[in-house]
Amino acid sequence: MAGRGLVAHAVKLGILALLDAVAVWAAVSLLLRGDHLLLAVLAAGALLLNFVVLSRRAYPLRFLLPGLVFLFAMVVYPIGYTINVSLTNLQTGNLLTKNQVITQLENRYYLPPDHATFSYWAFRNPQGELRVILLADDGRSYLSERSALLPVDLADPRFVQGADGTVVAFDDFTRLSLAQIYQSLPALERLDLMLEGVHVRLATVREFGTYLRKYEYLRDVDAIRDLETGIVYTAREGYFTSPDGVRIEPGFQIYVGFRNYLDVLRNPGIRADFTRVFGWTVAWSFLTVFFSFWLGLVLAYLLNDPYVRGRFFYRSLLIIPYAMPAFISALVWAGLFNTDLGVINRIIGELFGTKVRWLQDPFWARTALIFINVWLTYPYMMIVSLGALQSIPKEMYEAARVDGATGWQRFWTITMPLLWVSVAPLLIGSFAFTFNNFTIIWLVTAGRPAVLGAATPAGATDILISWTYRLAFEGDRGNQLGLASAVSIIIFVIIATISAVNFRFTRALEDVSRGV
Repeated sequence: MAGRGLVAHAVKLGILALLDAVAVWAAVSLLLRGDHLLLAVLAAGALLLNFVVLSRRAYPLRFLLPGLVFLFAMVVYPIGYTINVSLTNLQTGNLLTKNQVITQLENRYYLPPDHATFSYWAFRNPQGELRVILLADDGRSYLSERSALLPVDLADPRFVQGADGTVVAFDDFTRLSLAQIYQSLPALERLDLMLEGVHVRLATVREFGTYLRKYEYLRDVDAIRDLETGIVYTAREGYFTSPDGVRIEPGFQIYVGFRNYLDVLRNPGIRADFTRVFGWTVAWSFLTVFFSFWLGLVLAYLLNDPYVRGRFFYRSLLIIPYAMPAFISALVWAGLFNTDLGVINRIIGELFGTKVRWLQDPFWARTALIFINVWLTYPYMMIVSLGALQSIPKEMYEAARVDGATGWQRFWTITMPLLWVSVAPLLIGSFAFTFNNFTIIWLVTAGRPAVLGAATPAGATDILISWTYRLAFEGDRGNQLGLASAVSIIIFVIIATISAVNFRFTRALEDVSRGV
């Protein structure tokens, strides 16, 4: 045992040493990148890991640490990251950091009116290195060497002349054909060659030209100067902006405080969309839970009757929607509700000679969604209700019957109070789940039909979570990630409130059950 314990201890220390080595390697990389926040998190995590493994006092933490790590990685970090994004202007056009934008602008060039041009030959060696020979109008020739252009004499024997008198090879480089030049255009466009202090870059597929830098960053005043026009653009609201309001694209990320949250409350267009989407989300959740619960309860009540024959068969049949994957059922129902080709409209057409615009009309699209979700969730309610009904003592019904209570009175005074204790927390949980049921909405309608005049991509059947997705990835004005993150935090607060009510309600119902 002592030998096995020693081996196990050695293996443990070896694994810890390996993890520490990886942590040191990652720390050096983070330090070189200047990512001090992640470096601090990594250092704290590595120290905590060593403390937990090596200290006897931290023995209980060995069992808690894996769960805490996943809690931090899967819950705490995403919430913190979302909150951080919600306080920024992160959106299409403002995806880069300020330093990245400055670097990008300082690498922009323009062709001055008196620019010189060079015809060229491109060459590539077996290792894939690309070099060019530029031919000036005055007969001078230049060979690219890294980022420089060096004067060369093409009569030098190192340059192999072809039948037409042009250079076809030198050293181990072979001249590219026109087709190969087209294939190498991205690499040619990246060439930034210097000749006597002037940038020489690819101007057209057939020639290079002399370029001048377009922008210069003025660090002292935090501004960008246009070297072509002399206009100074100051950093304002995530863009370098000229005195007359002209912005240079792209913009950069800045912290905007609670502006995204205030936009939800103050911006008339966003507020109107949020109010409409929030109202439909509440209605969608409530109606789905209401209809699925009562349908499930009625079926459970019938199947709980011992005099009903074939109860096992009916239970198996009614549970089929719950057994099928929800996304398959949603896609099937989307096909059935298709206005032109769906079976439902075909039957309605045969009976009434008309068609219902199920997925194009807001009212009917919402009706179809609620119907589909009730179809998917009533088996769950039926199973829960059936189990709760079977847990109610039969003696209570017999005593009530002896006292002369009718069936209706027994249902409302015995069944429902005791049933409520079991299912009410589940109903609140179902409401919270339906509140964020992105799958059904997206697979059936994708939030459509569109709403005329909407300020954001909020469709008639969008719930808050699908609206958030469309804000983040489908906006007409681009991806509004900051605003989408703010809405996500609002949804989080709503769900947290529902959960708190659920816990409170559960304790209250426990008191009720003790009084029955």
